[in-house]
Amino acid sequence: MKLVEENVKENRVAPTFTENIDEAIREANVVYTDLWWWVGQEQEAEERVKAFTPYQVNGNLMKQAARNAVFMHCLPASRGMEVADDVIDGPQSIVWDQAENRLHVEKAILVLLMTGQKR
Repeated sequence: MKLVEENVKENRVAPTFTENIDEAIREANVVYTDLWWWVGQEQEAEERVKAFTPYQVNGNLMKQAARNAVFMHCLPASRGMEVADDVIDGPQSIVWDQAENRLHVEKAILVLLMTGQKR
């Protein structure tokens, strides 16, 4: 939170904390979502689907974001759950570039670990 507070002061902006999806996405430049549950949480799936369905990122929701907004997801994605096909496969999606960038970072970490370099 200290970093957030410093960023707010420096950039003269304030984060918005809300559970209202329309307020959250209005003019957003980046829309990022994640899985609704992970391995080991399957027993919570039904409850989570009920709770999170109003927050699914779909084409209608993305229309409320900024005109040039991008969509991101850390993958793997549950299509039809947290994200609709038209978004993850659409022109605003940068999930594959995001995954490729993460791959290069992970490879660099492995090289550092395997070679014992300290950088």
